[in-house]
Amino acid sequence: MRFTKAIIPITLCVLLVSLAAPAQKQKGRTAKPTQPTAVVSAIDTDALKGLLTQQRERPLLVNFWATFCDPCRDEFPDLVKINSDYPSQSLEFFTVSLDDVSEINKEVPKFLDAMKAKMPAYLLNVNDPEPAINLVDRKWRGDLPATFLYNEKGEVVYKHIGRVNVAELREAIDKVVKKGSS
Repeated sequence: MRFTKAIIPITLCVLLVSLAAPAQKQKGRTAKPTQPTAVVSAIDTDALKGLLTQQRERPLLVNFWATFCDPCRDEFPDLVKINSDYPSQSLEFFTVSLDDVSEINKEVPKFLDAMKAKMPAYLLNVNDPEPAINLVDRKWRGDLPATFLYNEKGEVVYKHIGRVNVAELREAIDKVVKKGSS
C-alpha cells in the first residue's frame, strides 16, 4: 500500500513536468517575421510615361514619395483615406516611390502594409531620375512628396510639392470627378 501511495505522486509529478516542458519551449519561441503583402512594381521612365499618358476615362491622382521622407510618411494616411473615399470607378490613383530599388521587397511594401494602402504602388527604377521628373513636370525638381492630379485628357489640374493640404486636394478631386461624371 505504501508503494502505491508513493507511485501516484511521483507519476503525477512526471506527468506535470512532461506537460510543462513543451509549453515552456513554445513561450521562448520567437515568431517569424511576416513577409510584406503589398506588391510594388519597378518601373522605368518609359513605363511611367505609359502610365501617365494612357487613355483614361476618369481622373488620375499620382503621389511621389519615399520611405526616408518624413512629410511623405506623415501624409500617407490621408492619401490612403482619399483612396478609400473615391471608388476606382471615379478616380484612378497610384503611388510612385523614389526609394532605392533595393527597398522594393523590403521597406516600401512593409510601409504600405503598415498604412493599409490598397492603391497600385510602383518604384522608379532608373539610374538618373531627372528624365522621369521632367516627364511629370518640368518645373518639379524632384522634391518629395509631390502630388499631381490629371483630368481625363491627361492635363495636370492640380499639383502640390510638399505635404498636401487634404481639403485643397479633395476640392480639386471633386471638381474633376464631378465634371467627368456629368
